[in-house]
Amino acid sequence: MPRYKLTIEYDGTPYCGWQKQDNTPTIQGSIAAACQQFCGEYIEVVGAGRTDSGVHATAQVAHIDLPKDFEPFQVMQGINFYLFNGANTEESLHNRIAIIDAERVSDDFSARFSAIKRHYLYRIINRRSRLGLEAHRAWHVIEPLDEKAMHAAAQILVGHHDFTSFRDTQCQAKSPVKTLDQLDISRVGEEIRIIASARSFLHHQVRNMAGTLALVGKGKWQLHDVQKALDARDRTQGGPTAPPDGLYLTRVDY
Repeated sequence: MPRYKLTIEYDGTPYCGWQKQDNTPTIQGSIAAACQQFCGEYIEVVGAGRTDSGVHATAQVAHIDLPKDFEPFQVMQGINFYLFNGANTEESLHNRIAIIDAERVSDDFSARFSAIKRHYLYRIINRRSRLGLEAHRAWHVIEPLDEKAMHAAAQILVGHHDFTSFRDTQCQAKSPVKTLDQLDISRVGEEIRIIASARSFLHHQVRNMAGTLALVGKGKWQLHDVQKALDARDRTQGGPTAPPDGLYLTRVDY
């Protein structure tokens, strides 16, 4: 069965995350339903990683095995057609998911296990007035944030650490030890951008780091507080979990 690599973008606002669930709209479930309508049988959709409810993607990656050969353009267009027009698609979910690229890959390619690095963007809109166009697309923080202080604090977290203080208490990863390759913070006008890169992340790790760094940006925490939280290896000692609205999976490297 020919294998195809899909690159996917989606607005995660109306979905209960990536992973398929019964009687609940999910990204994986929606793509699987569209694939079944496209080729006439159930197709397993294997993603590079799970995104939580409300989290977005500009370049999530998945692979599928189809029962016969198609041109990659046919795969992309066919799945997109049923994502938009499928019988199981609710009106409110139209145009929320799009396959932006499809390519034929070798049978040993795995969207999940072949990945060597994942890249995330967390967006904060830092202004007093409410969000209009950016509602559900970014975290709205009204208190002034010092992005330079946030960046300095972020460098404490870069490297090989036990991230227990920055993972969800229900995280199912076997080990809390991860290597964070990049955690950069910059500002463009009202927008603060947090870029995080690593081979893999713990559940809620990026959102927990964003929430912690926002405390630094507000002047409520100092650099030593971030170091103390990291060393504690205790989730209760870390900062709050930032909302899902601002988080985007932007790239997966292979």
